[in-house]
Formats: sequence, C-alpha cells, structure tokens
Amino acid sequence: MSDDVIWHCIRHNHCSFMAKITTGIFCRNPYNATGICNRSSCPLANSRYATIRDHDGIFYLYMKTAERAHLPNKLWERVKLPRNYEKAMEVINKHLEFWPKLLVHKIKQRLTKMTQYRIRMRKLQLKVREKVMTMPRKETQRHLRRMDKAEKAAQLEKNIESELKERLKKGVYGDIYNYPFKEFDTILEMEKDDVAPAEEEEEEEVEYVEGDDEMDDMEDIEDFGGIPDDDDDDNDDGDTDEDDLSDEPVAKKPKGRGSVLRSNIGKKSKKLITEVERDDDTGIRRRTRM
Repeated sequence: MSDDVIWHCIRHNHCSFMAKITTGIFCRNPYNATGICNRSSCPLANSRYATIRDHDGIFYLYMKTAERAHLPNKLWERVKLPRNYEKAMEVINKHLEFWPKLLVHKIKQRLTKMTQYRIRMRKLQLKVREKVMTMPRKETQRHLRRMDKAEKAAQLEKNIESELKERLKKGVYGDIYNYPFKEFDTILEMEKDDVAPAEEEEEEEVEYVEGDDEMDDMEDIEDFGGIPDDDDDDNDDGDTDEDDLSDEPVAKKPKGRGSVLRSNIGKKSKKLITEVERDDDTGIRRRTRM
C-alpha cells in the first residue's frame, strides 16, 4: 500500500496512537523519533524509517526498509550502539549513510537527548536523597490502638504469671511434675536469694519387736527392791507394820529409757496391782502379782 494512502487514513480518520491536546497533536507510538504526529515522523506512513530505543540503559538503532514489509516479524533491524557518544555517532553515520538527511539529523538529536538523560539518571542514583513517604492517619491510629492492646495483654500475662508463682511457692497445687522448666528455673533462682529453709526432720522409724517375759519379771523384782529378811520384820511392831504396809504405796524406781521402749513397743499397756500380806504363824511376807 502506498505511504500517502496510509497517512491519509491515519490523519483524517482514526489512529490509536494519536493524542490531541490544546498545544498540538502528539504520537504515542514507541518507534516515533520525535513524538510529534506529522507526515515525516510517522513510523506507520513511512516504509523507510529509523529510530533509537532504550532497553535497560542500552541504546539500539532500529531501521525499517520496504524490502521487509511483507515480513512483520522481521520488519525492524536492530543494531546495538556503544556507550561512548562519539562511537555511537560513527555507527549511525555508517548505517544511515544513504538515508534522507532530515531523518538522520532527527536520529542524532534523539541520541543526544537520550545520552543527556542517562547521565542525569546516573547522577541521581549516586546522590543520596531523602525519600518522602506518606503515613496515612487511619493506619497510624490503628497501629497505636494495637500497641495499647498489646501492652495491656502483656501486663495481664505478667500478673497471671506472678500469681501462679506465688501459689506454687505456697504449695496450693501440690506436686506438679509437668511444670515448664524455664519458669521452674526462675523460681529456683528467686528462692536462692531468700533464706534457705530448715531441713525437714527425719521421720522416726517405728519397729515392732517381740517382748521377753523373763526380762519383765526381773525388772519388776528390781523395782520393788527385793524381799526383806525375817529378822528385820520381827524387830518392827506387828500392828504398826501391818498398817504401814497396807496403807503406804510401794515406791518404784525409775526405769531406764531402753526398758521403757522395750516394754511399750508392740504391747498394750498393763496395770500392775500389788498386795502384801503377813502370816502370824509363819512370819513370812508373801506378794501376789495380778
């Protein structure tokens, strides 16, 4: 199709890349060399066209010819330009030697502008600047409310922990075997600061042994001081002795600690009743034990 027909359709009918504003008519096509919508700058209405594009800081020279118009996937030929400005100009002059001078001049102007803004970008990246960030009022208030709630929850947890520790010290829960080790260590450290508690008294072991009757009889005889002789009884008055012996209780010697333990352990307590009698005929004192 002729370039004049394409331009007539684009200019007077509809073009998706055209942007009309009060200052003029501009083109949003990325292959446009000047950004202005006119006949010489339109990449669609020119079968022979060239421009420069930037890909991640690297400049490329794009060229379109009429011989590749039937191959849309190979329509544009791309040549990488060096980073040096003078060498890039030499590459442009080499590839666009027989192209229209006006188009070559526009491409060189585009290369100059793109090199200048690339230098400014590098300087801005190296320069340290403060980044201004907006803080929405609702988010700040929400953050403050959450902070208050978190502080209250932390205070409540601390109070609960202190109360549980106090109860554990007092022995309210008894023996807790699955108590966490960290809290248990903290309690032990707190107890080290306090005075060490007194050692628990050892429980007395109680043993039950079998009593010995012969030993008990011998101890009873020792308590009564033995049997008195007949000569001593004759010297005393008969009436007074009988009354004294019948009225006065017999004195007992205190038993030792070992005999008390042997007699008490494993046996029921027994009451000992003694009676003393004197026969007039024989003059012998007899003792009966119940």
